[in-house]
Amino acid sequence: MFQDTVKNFKINFNALNQGNTFSSGDVMTGHISFDLTKETKISSITMTLTGKANVHWSTGGGKKRSRRHYSAKLDFFDLKSVIVQQNSATGGAATFKAGTHVYPFTCQLPQGNFPSSFHGVYGHITYNLTVAVHRPWHMSKDFVTECNFVNRINTNQPELHAPLSGSNSMTVCCLWCTSGPIEMTASIEKKGFMPGETVKIICEFINGSSRTATPKVSLQQKQVFYTHNKNHRRMHVKKLMSSAGQLVSERISDRRTVIELTIPSSASLTISNCSIIDVEYLIEVSFSVRGSPDLDVLFPIIMCDTPVDAHPPSYL
Repeated sequence: MFQDTVKNFKINFNALNQGNTFSSGDVMTGHISFDLTKETKISSITMTLTGKANVHWSTGGGKKRSRRHYSAKLDFFDLKSVIVQQNSATGGAATFKAGTHVYPFTCQLPQGNFPSSFHGVYGHITYNLTVAVHRPWHMSKDFVTECNFVNRINTNQPELHAPLSGSNSMTVCCLWCTSGPIEMTASIEKKGFMPGETVKIICEFINGSSRTATPKVSLQQKQVFYTHNKNHRRMHVKKLMSSAGQLVSERISDRRTVIELTIPSSASLTISNCSIIDVEYLIEVSFSVRGSPDLDVLFPIIMCDTPVDAHPPSYL
């Protein structure tokens, strides 16, 4: 068996940055290495770099006949090249001696507006490098590794640097009595953030009711999957992080607090340039009054791969 002949097959990339990510137009370099336990005839070693997206979900009951399946696929690119070619003129094979073999490779990613890598509940966006070892009269043996592709968002957009604010209010009723107003104003310093960054949410509360209230913040990721032409869709909302502030007593006319929320470093980037997958993020700020609906303010944010500085509004 060939798997008993080839050992320790590795695909190694030369890192272009600290995150070991690749983007459109980058030149990918590295080497493959493997050990052969005995002499082996090999005709060629090829490399294929692919970018693709796919979605799939089903609806209906447990019986197969009553279930409906939805799916869609996209191919961004499919690049092929040769790492090792033996006797290319005659199509023959060479005998590789037992021992360690190392071969470099180079490949340039095409230019294009391709979405970032993503693994979701009902779909994926993947960029794979496949190295295939071809032997005479045998099926090729494939070795696959996934590349972390990043679509670099233009962080010079003014809206990413500008602060966001919002407010909401309500009154709490108990039988025939109406309490004083409950009001909340919340703000964040900008719209663009990076995974691992800490968001500071500034909150101001008025609790005119006779009940205590609790401020809460959460980071939500919304994944939306589509069939082609977006005739059907499936959505999944995932709460990534949450945090609570100090209790706000009843009959408080002015209370200001800052709540911090750290974005998980593993959070994927915002995706808005794929026709079958969207990935969005929301920061939800809520003022939870016992026995009443929550008072909410929502902030849509953009997850970027590079830092975004906060710029105060021009009127300040």
